[in-house]
Amino acid sequence: MTEDEKTPDGRPSSVTGRPQSAIPGVLLTFLSRFEDPRGWLDELFRSDTLEAADMKDAKPVMGYLSMTRPGVARGPHEHRDQTDLLAFAGPSDFEVTLWDNRTGSPTFGRRETFVLGASYPATLIVPPGIVHAYRNIGDVDGWVLNFPNRLYKGPGRTGPVDEIRHEENPQSRYKVEMD
Repeated sequence: MTEDEKTPDGRPSSVTGRPQSAIPGVLLTFLSRFEDPRGWLDELFRSDTLEAADMKDAKPVMGYLSMTRPGVARGPHEHRDQTDLLAFAGPSDFEVTLWDNRTGSPTFGRRETFVLGASYPATLIVPPGIVHAYRNIGDVDGWVLNFPNRLYKGPGRTGPVDEIRHEENPQSRYKVEMD
């Protein structure tokens, strides 16, 4: 594994200068909040953004919302074929960790960590072969929206689940550090 990419104060490097992930195929986009007297709106994804990034295959085919309690982690896991389009908009913050597990990738073995959510609203596109996990580091329940490009268990929920669940393997080199 390579060193985490973070700033000295612990913020993700992507926040200070807004660079993107250095892992090929990963797209980190900070949300633009549009506010008016009624409240606010964040665009989570746009097909023209995916096309401009040459990520047409990442177009969502379903969506779901999950809630994660403070201090709880989900993952690490990866997909063989599925691309996840994750939206972290709040109301909590998540420490998100990615590991490039694609043997032919120029960044194979690289690990990156970002803080995303209420403080840094963003979407994160995670392609197949990228191990990913997130942990709620806030004090309130946190929401994550996912818009994957594959149906869970395929049409009619009759196919196999496209996941390699590293958290179930105590010998896994992919670990989420808990405080």
